[in-house]
Amino acid sequence: MVQDSSFMFVTGPNVVKTVTHEEVTSEELGGASTHSQKSGVAHFAVANDLQCINDIKKLLSYLPQNCEEQSPKYPYSGGDANRPALSSIVPENANQPYNIKDVIVNIVDENSFYEVHENYAQNIVVGFAFLEGKSIGIVANQPAYLAGVLDIQSSNKAARFVRFCDSFNIPLLVLEDVPGFLPGTDQEWDGIINNGAKLLYAFCEATVPRITVITRKAYGGAYDVMNSKHIGADMNYAWPTAEIAVMGAKGAAEIIFKKEIDESKDPAKKLLEKEAEYAALFANPYNAAAHGFVDEVIEPHDTRKKLIRAFDMLKNKVAHLPKKETREYSVVSSDYSCGSKSSGSPSSFFRF
Repeated sequence: MVQDSSFMFVTGPNVVKTVTHEEVTSEELGGASTHSQKSGVAHFAVANDLQCINDIKKLLSYLPQNCEEQSPKYPYSGGDANRPALSSIVPENANQPYNIKDVIVNIVDENSFYEVHENYAQNIVVGFAFLEGKSIGIVANQPAYLAGVLDIQSSNKAARFVRFCDSFNIPLLVLEDVPGFLPGTDQEWDGIINNGAKLLYAFCEATVPRITVITRKAYGGAYDVMNSKHIGADMNYAWPTAEIAVMGAKGAAEIIFKKEIDESKDPAKKLLEKEAEYAALFANPYNAAAHGFVDEVIEPHDTRKKLIRAFDMLKNKVAHLPKKETREYSVVSSDYSCGSKSSGSPSSFFRF
């Protein structure tokens, strides 16, 4: 949408004023900023028509001509796949934020990342990029905003993007650093269960190559939803900083060892002891790798090289979803018992 000149709404400002007595302008009700930041109806908000046309051209460069073609691949003559800058992005303190876009731009081809829905649900980042000239879609938690949690808006945003990529045969890369789903009455009352399931289902039904890299936190149900092995991811990598567990060490220790802590002579000391014990077991990716939930623990600077090889290996992936069940129904008049025929009159059948 173009700023200050394009508008979308079901009912205009005059109708709103008549019905609800609200005073609102067209821009406030359904302008580019409103739909790109608040409603999520618009994916892009641009300054003028020329920029809009240029952005459309750029967007189309990542897409095939139709849903029957493979995603675009352009000649690439880049340098070394080793990216040393990736090793210094994630802070040593697990509670300190960082910008996941710094990870993205150091993985993909130079200047190729094109973000979609940039100003909406900023706790998750989605967009297109090229990896050695091949178009891919990226879904990434954003630790710099709401700690990267999943909520209703971010789940819907990511689910729609995953379905779009799957429709146009664009492989998916997921960068995961998620502490869980956002708690709260607003989330529960507005249906976080239903909306969170949309993202889960979008990944489950996607047949394109799907690769996940866990950069740091991967906790609870949100870990599962973010393209885990449990829902059919093709390859899962983890950095040494990854923590794959049901929740953070302190919260888990307070629940799991509650009785032991309460009965201790020094509960605070016992809590710290149990917290350290839990962290030693789960605040690293090696336990998950031993159980097959992670294919390989990799050094951050090797990420690009590993992804290039993995996507190349999966380029001919063929996945067939289970066919929907065909049910046979009998249509009979009220004189017949359900599913059986009487009086010799025929009953008709149809399938759907």
